[in-house]
Amino acid sequence: MAIMAAPPPSAPGEPAPPPPPQPLQYSLLLQHLVGDKRQPRVWDPAIFGGIPCPPKSEEQKMVERVMESCPFKAALACVGGFVLGGAFGIFTAGIDTNVGFDPKDPYRTPTAKEVLKDMGQRGISYAKNFAIVGAMFSCTECVVESYRGKSDWKNSVISGCITGGAIGFRAGLKAGVIGCGGFAAFSAAVDYYLR
Repeated sequence: MAIMAAPPPSAPGEPAPPPPPQPLQYSLLLQHLVGDKRQPRVWDPAIFGGIPCPPKSEEQKMVERVMESCPFKAALACVGGFVLGGAFGIFTAGIDTNVGFDPKDPYRTPTAKEVLKDMGQRGISYAKNFAIVGAMFSCTECVVESYRGKSDWKNSVISGCITGGAIGFRAGLKAGVIGCGGFAAFSAAVDYYLR
C-alpha cells in the first residue's frame, strides 16, 4: 500500500494554489453551441457597423402580408407566365419556316401581314398556356407551403406533381402520372439549382 504525501501547507497569508483546470468536455460545449442550452441572439446591425433600420410601420407590414399571400403570388406568376409565354410564342413563330405555308402553292412567299398574324396568334396561345401553368404551380406551391409550415424543396416537388398531374390528366390516367413525375422532376431540378 503506497502512502501519498500531502501537499505542503501554505504559509499563513499566502493564497491557496488554484485548483487544476477541468478538462474541456466536448459534449458540454456542443450543447451550448447547437443543443438545447443554445441561447438565441439578437443581431443588431448597428453593432457591426451596419445601418440601423427603424421598426416596420403597420403599412409596411400590411404590404408584406399582401405580397406573401397565395392570391398575390398566383397572380404574379400568371402575369409573368403570360409575358414570358407571349415572348416565347412570338420567337418560335418568327423562326418557324412553315408560317404562311400554302400546300397549293409551295413557292409562294408569305406576306408580312400573314406572318405577323401567325406570330400574334401563336404568342397569345403560348401566353395563355404559360399563364395557366404558372398560376397553377404558384398557387399549389403556396398552399402546400402553408399546409406544411415549411419552406423547402419538397414544396416545389409536391406542387410540380400536382400541377403536372392536373394538366396531364386531361389526356388520361397514364398521361397524368407521367405529367406528375415530369413536372416534379423538373421542379426539383430548378429548385436545386436556384437554392
